[in-house]
Parts: sequence; C-alpha cells; structure tokens
Amino acid sequence: MGKLFFYVALALVLVSGLVFAPETAGLAIHPMEQFTVTPLFGGDHIAWYTPTNVTLWMFLAVVAIIGLLVFGSSNRGIVPSRAQSVAELAYGFIYKMVEDVTGKDAVKFFPYIMTLFMFIVTANFLGLIPMSFTTTSHFAVTAILAMLVFVTVTITGFVLHGAKFLGLFWVSSAPLALRPILAIIELISYFVRPVSHCIRLAGNVMAGHAVLKVFAGFAGALGAGAFLPIFAITAVYALEVLVAFIQAYVFTILTCVYLKDALHPSH
Repeated sequence: MGKLFFYVALALVLVSGLVFAPETAGLAIHPMEQFTVTPLFGGDHIAWYTPTNVTLWMFLAVVAIIGLLVFGSSNRGIVPSRAQSVAELAYGFIYKMVEDVTGKDAVKFFPYIMTLFMFIVTANFLGLIPMSFTTTSHFAVTAILAMLVFVTVTITGFVLHGAKFLGLFWVSSAPLALRPILAIIELISYFVRPVSHCIRLAGNVMAGHAVLKVFAGFAGALGAGAFLPIFAITAVYALEVLVAFIQAYVFTILTCVYLKDALHPSH
C-alpha cells in the first residue's frame, strides 16, 4: 500500500492547479479521462450488455492468454520455443506458489489460481500499450475478481469443514476473556478482505497511469524543453512494468493465503 500512497500524493501535487486550470492556459491536464468507459459503436447509453472499451480489452487479454498457453505451447518440443518457455515458466511459477503457500492439498485449485494470475498480469501489461485501456484500473473488474475469491474461499471452507470453519474466527490461544473481542475483529477483518483485495490492485494501477498522464501533459506543454518530464515518464513507465507483474503476483498470493484459511481454518 506504500506505493499507492506515494502515487496518490505525487499525483495530487502534480495535478493541483492543473486539472482545474483554464483550457487556455495550455496546462489543463485530465489524468482520469483515460479511465472513461465508452461504447465501442457510439452512443452515450451504456447497459450491462453494451460492448465497451473495457469489453474489448478484456477480450484481447483472453485472446492473448489463449495464444500463449494453448497455441504457443501446442507444438511441444525438447527445445522449447519462446512462447512455450514463457508458458512453462508461468505454469511452474504459479504451481510452486500454490504448493508452497497453500499446501499440496490445494493443487486442485491450481487451474483457478492460474487463470486469475494470467488474466491480471496480461491485462496489466496490455494496459501499458499506448492508447490502450487498462481494465484492472476499474474497481468494477477487480471487485468481481475479489468477490469470486471471497465466495470460493467461504464456500470451500464450509463444504470441507462445516461449522468447524468458524474456528477461523476463534483465537483459542488467546485468554478466554479476549476471545469474543478477537472473534469480532477477525470477523470484520474477514469481510474486509475483498475490499482491500480489489482496492490494492485497482488503486495501484490507476495511480501509476494517472501519474504517467500528468507527466505526459507536462511534456506536451513544454515541447522541445520537456527533458525532465520525459525522463520522469521513462522512469515511471519502467516502474509500471514491474508493478504490472507485482500486483498480479500479490493478488494471486493473497488468494493462496485466503484459500489456506479455508483448507486449514483452525487458529
């Protein structure tokens, strides 16, 4: 969360006096316009079935994943191709994460966790393409992903353990007088999980892209003398490439941690 706070503070400093500046000033920067959801085929009305730029880039993320994991590794050989190497690296990386964090009994959830990671990391990297749209910057997308994890973990816990799953909220190692208070805290913390899960991903992605937009506005206004803004854009973009992977990794490893609580709920 430290990176998120840094970006928010930096964006506020840079945007202050610029977002609300007159258009004639030449420095009117609107960093949040890049996150506007627009229909693909014109019009202003957006219904639940309307194809939008979000729909398009989510579809492209799915196509890219299929191209890498299915077609890229279809002709498996002793000497792997580049696509096969990347696919095998991703497979091994997530499989080991699931085993190390959640345990071997969680391997049956590997396809779901692998799908989560590949979708998020692919959407993050596609969002770094100029003129693209970053679907993971929208809370509507990340909230659905987080709620799916929350519901899956909760149902799994009750299916496997029944009422014993509630032992997750009962800290038996604490003094008896403190256990009810700690149970309330644990219960609140449990239901806050999907909120923090989705905000962490969307907030970091959105903040980074907003800062890039601000520096790009400075570079466009200064013209040939925009050395510092261009340097800042390069540095922040390099950081965003790293963040695109890290945020997918964090979302996935938290999913593994939550799943571990469902498989082994005792405190």
